[in-house]
Amino acid sequence: MAKVILGNEKKEYPVGTSFREIAKEYQSQYEHDILLASVNGKLAELHKKVTKDCELRFVTTAEKPGMQTYQRSATLIMLKAFYEVVGAENIEKITVNFSVGKGFFAEPRGSFQLTQTLLDQIKAKMKEYVEQALPIKKRSMNTDEAVDLFSKYQMYDKAQLFHFRRVSRVNVYSIGGFEDYFYGYMAPDTSYIRYFDLILYEDGFVLMLPTLSEPTKVPEFIPSRKLFEVLRESSHWGEKMGISNIGALNQEICNGRSNNLILIQEALQEKKIGQIAEMIANQPNKKFVMIAGPSSSGKTTFSHRLSIQLQALGMNPHPIAVDNYFVDRERSPRDEKGNYNFEALECVDVELFNNHMTSLLAGKTVELPRYNFITGKQEYKGDYMTLGKEDILVIEGIHCLNDKFSYTLPKESKFKIYISALTQLNIDEHNRIPTTDGRLIRRMVRDARTRGISAKETIRMWPSVRRGEESNIFPFQEEADVMFNSAAVYELSVLKQYAEPILFQIPKDCEEYLEAKRLLKFLDYVLGVSSEMIPQNSIVREFIGGSCFRV
Repeated sequence: MAKVILGNEKKEYPVGTSFREIAKEYQSQYEHDILLASVNGKLAELHKKVTKDCELRFVTTAEKPGMQTYQRSATLIMLKAFYEVVGAENIEKITVNFSVGKGFFAEPRGSFQLTQTLLDQIKAKMKEYVEQALPIKKRSMNTDEAVDLFSKYQMYDKAQLFHFRRVSRVNVYSIGGFEDYFYGYMAPDTSYIRYFDLILYEDGFVLMLPTLSEPTKVPEFIPSRKLFEVLRESSHWGEKMGISNIGALNQEICNGRSNNLILIQEALQEKKIGQIAEMIANQPNKKFVMIAGPSSSGKTTFSHRLSIQLQALGMNPHPIAVDNYFVDRERSPRDEKGNYNFEALECVDVELFNNHMTSLLAGKTVELPRYNFITGKQEYKGDYMTLGKEDILVIEGIHCLNDKFSYTLPKESKFKIYISALTQLNIDEHNRIPTTDGRLIRRMVRDARTRGISAKETIRMWPSVRRGEESNIFPFQEEADVMFNSAAVYELSVLKQYAEPILFQIPKDCEEYLEAKRLLKFLDYVLGVSSEMIPQNSIVREFIGGSCFRV
């Protein structure tokens, strides 16, 4: 017998009892489905068994690790159904690419016609699997075996990925003989995955799944047309370059082409910024360039580079940071936990900002404020400005796409830009890299370098940052005149060297350790490269240091 501590309860269970059996006993006490167990602070799948005395906590779909497990399991079920309905001989490849409209966009290729009728047949097959409660089995094999296995299945992205694995063994999951590799934990069987939908969209389809905020509801699919086009363009660019996944990136590094890859990526971004500058220059009524994007998108560097391109076209840009219009700290709103909510619109002196901008538009001279982040107060240091004929303001801040923020400015005078680090890489064809992971790694590296904030603290704050983005940025992204993807295809290989040491500093006994461990495992897939060849004006420099701009 082994003693199991669960919350305030202590019980004895026979050694060999599965955590799933214990979870069934306690499920009625949880609002949402239990999908994982945390055993002495370490995540474990429910098929694992009690081997000794332990402290146990259950993880549901209302928690990030639980929802990620749900998403992976649903993807495996979808793939099995697709192969069974269409036939493996008719499928060349199915790539789960990126998130769109709160779902995951997938592109299947092969000798079949993708229609909503076909997707409905696949969805019906998925429901059959759910009703049958088919076990999701896990087996371990050595890396060479895995390379051979997935080469046989023509899943060459996985075979290439395993070629660079440092560990000697790989976990492979299967449902009814259909095998695949997934980066992370799985549900015990198909009966746990009850909520999903498949929707035809463009030349692929969207796998719709519940969200953390509503784990038992499939959200309505609301496509973000502009964002989708930017994501697809980036994805197709990666395919043309032959670098759409980490295995291919690692191969480029091994072949000694990392420096060339850096130069190509930076040239592409510079070309895009130049094109945006030309769009602005061709519209002389535009006097306010409004730049917004989520945390760690590289807004500051982008605004500097855009300003240089505008100058090259004969314009006279002036950068303005919305942060300088923060209200005095004691006036800032607080969240439900009593912490300052710096992402809220009420943190900005909207009236003062609009008074200054309308005065500038009218040809008046204005003294602009500076915000002292140490004292938490606005200061005036003699920063006077008057707009001339060729002058244009480049304004950067999270609320810039929200017309409530710039309510007095004529719409025709504003040019709106949405910027985000939209990762075009996947781990392999079925394991996507969430955009938020790339931004979190960027932020951890920058926080540690410039603000003395530990990776532990950055991870702790990240959910609050994400909630602010969901409320204040993402609802307005489609209002942008243009979108810019600031992600560099090579950046994970560079950030790895900076992120790993600070992640290893996070103690095992703290809540943030599980996320740190997940990120370390993820970074272990990537080969590192030197930052030496990265230009000084690169957006990546905003995070690792060495920028020629004050960022």
